[in-house]
Amino acid sequence: MRIKVGCEMAYAFSQPTPVIATLNVHASRFSDLEQPDHLITSPAVPLEGYRDSFGNWCNRMVAPAGRFTLKTDTIVRDHGSGDQLEPDAPEIAIEKLPSDSILFLLGSRYCETDRLSSIAWDLFGHLPPGWSRVQAICDYVHDRITFGYAHARATRTAFEVFEEQRGVCRDYAHLAIAFCRCLNIPTRYCNGYVSDIGLPLPHAPGDFAAWMEVYLGGRWHTFDPRNNSSRIGRILIAYGRDAADVPLTLTFGPNELVGFHVTTEEAPIPA
Repeated sequence: MRIKVGCEMAYAFSQPTPVIATLNVHASRFSDLEQPDHLITSPAVPLEGYRDSFGNWCNRMVAPAGRFTLKTDTIVRDHGSGDQLEPDAPEIAIEKLPSDSILFLLGSRYCETDRLSSIAWDLFGHLPPGWSRVQAICDYVHDRITFGYAHARATRTAFEVFEEQRGVCRDYAHLAIAFCRCLNIPTRYCNGYVSDIGLPLPHAPGDFAAWMEVYLGGRWHTFDPRNNSSRIGRILIAYGRDAADVPLTLTFGPNELVGFHVTTEEAPIPA
């Protein structure tokens, strides 16, 4: 199927302000794009692209004072079968893990493995290792946390999510990631587009989403503790240790978000 994805974000700046935007589809999906998802700004400003330490594509710029808009869109070709499941995928012993996965075993800004380790082992340590244990973590987080945009807080950590029992999709991801890392399972934070394709109408307004990828059986697998179900049209933008590594926009000065629109919808097949 063809999936139209894109966003338009408008800011009001009181003065010229440096900005870093990570809004382009991840390189792992480049071959699925029907056309490049160039970042367009209004007014137009010079952009400097680079790859961060995780390989995500970022754009640097200086936003002028006043209203400033970032926009990108493209068509992504997708298999349309949702997230791939591999229930027999085993955990990999630490000494056999590839070196580039070790970083995703460690605590990070929002995932305090030191504070959650004993809790994780008490809750999940007795379960058979592998896919089913990761799924049990997702079930627990999905059932324990109450979702609501009114609960969003940029500083909330995984341990605070566990205590407060509320949050948004990034909070679900942070808590599940921390639990997995406590159990010696490499897990990384992901953000991007997730569609409501195939779900009953009416669909909620478009938004970006957060989920996680877990290293099992020699490769990375998608798990989504917020939705806790396979979703069609999951399009990765960036991954890192947690949300601190992959903000969609990073602004180095005061501003106000005055417009926000995200599109993830099935596009018709050309005649």
